[in-house]
Amino acid sequence: MKASGTRAPGLAVAFDGIVKRFGPVEVLHGVSFGLETGKVYGLLGENGAGKSTLMKILAGYESPTEGRVLIGCEPVAFAGSRDAEACGIVLIHQEFNLADDLTIAGNIFLGHEKRKGLLLDETAMRTEAAAVLAQVGLERKPDTPVRQLIVAEKQLVEIAKALSRKARLLIMDEPTATLTPSEVARLFGLIGRLRADGVTIVYISHKLDEVERITDEIVVMRDGALVDRAATASLTRHAMATMMVGREITDLFPAKPPFDPSAVPALSVMHFDVPGWAQDVSFAVRPGEILGFAGLVGAGRTELFEGILGLRPGTGRVALSGRSVTLRSLGEATRHGLGYLSEDRKGKGLHVDFPLAPNLTLMALARYAKPLLDHGAERNALARAVEAFGIRTGSLSVKAAALSGGNQQKLALAKVLHPQPKVLVLDEPTRGVDVGAKREIYFLIAELARKGLAIVVISSELIELIGLAHRVAVMRGGRLVATVEGDEMTEEAMIAHATGTRHVAA
Repeated sequence: MKASGTRAPGLAVAFDGIVKRFGPVEVLHGVSFGLETGKVYGLLGENGAGKSTLMKILAGYESPTEGRVLIGCEPVAFAGSRDAEACGIVLIHQEFNLADDLTIAGNIFLGHEKRKGLLLDETAMRTEAAAVLAQVGLERKPDTPVRQLIVAEKQLVEIAKALSRKARLLIMDEPTATLTPSEVARLFGLIGRLRADGVTIVYISHKLDEVERITDEIVVMRDGALVDRAATASLTRHAMATMMVGREITDLFPAKPPFDPSAVPALSVMHFDVPGWAQDVSFAVRPGEILGFAGLVGAGRTELFEGILGLRPGTGRVALSGRSVTLRSLGEATRHGLGYLSEDRKGKGLHVDFPLAPNLTLMALARYAKPLLDHGAERNALARAVEAFGIRTGSLSVKAAALSGGNQQKLALAKVLHPQPKVLVLDEPTRGVDVGAKREIYFLIAELARKGLAIVVISSELIELIGLAHRVAVMRGGRLVATVEGDEMTEEAMIAHATGTRHVAA
């Protein structure tokens, strides 16, 4: 690593002509801009725009093919993330970078362990871990194994880990994707305190309401290049979206397709229990209907459906088109016409170290192995999926890990639709997806419902549920406490049901 101890006044970091190529594919094209100390920047762009790649270069995870990163006036060359952290630059990954078999404290100090002589100072690490966990609002003991945490809690551990590094430049990549409104508010308060302490923050998010609320300035990338930057206060969310995609964004949500409320439910669930997570839950969704599921993190929505689909122990009656079924695995659920998109695309949704084609066809492998695998048919299916779902990839031969987070999400959606399910459960279907791709996914969901699929959408974004769903079931503490529709389907009403507070309609 090469760096100078002096910095230009007010300038935290600068990119000078950054080019990045992966093999023959150039993903960054001469990017140049600077970031001032003590400001919060919103880094915006569609999936595949190059945002994450540029930030990985800044944080030492990638090296530029051409160009320089400068801290102050001095160029730096990081051999890895440890070098960047030594300069006070820390990246909070969009995809979790945690060791499930270690404790929370073990993850926070992994590679930065505190020692007392030759031995690890476990007491000091637990004490400091508890302090940063309190900062992010995670009420878990430092010696809790990470594998016991739900997705939102893992996100808070990632943030706590970054805080423990005493960063002077903090990069947050979709940090609120799984957080509740109260957790988001706590995080924003923390960001405000860090900014006041002179920390520079790069905030990557597709949630434009958050960008509008927390950032000082936005920087917009498109197709691997810087296209615009402006003071946040000078822009509307609509203007931000237009700058991101390079075209007008209208009608974010499609018209809700009609369905027959008297039809036999495609999926009925009666008195379903998932030990420790869900109690006595009953609901039904009909062909052509979109049923939303809302609730705070920990309400049991994901765990309920994992139980229904055979991914964890559960008891109760499940019926498909009026016929009772027992589902002991996701494979059985798939054979019965149930499709499931996991909220954790990296951990459960995709094999990121596999190429794209096996990821797409794995759930419908019998279609391609008769008995030998027809690689040509697989590749043709992939080419059609890339076109249909707008998956941005320089080559059909790359591994799933090479795709941006949003394009991984599109691949995961293509994968669960490939076996042609009749009932589709989508858990956080637009997590980490830009506004243009969100619109495409919303219209796709509506079109699938119009063709007769019964669809369940689990989402932490209430506006998403209001815009998409015919009805929304609200869970609290493992129980289904209300189902709202029509004029009752408001953010205020759903939050009131989810928190158990009284709501007075306007």
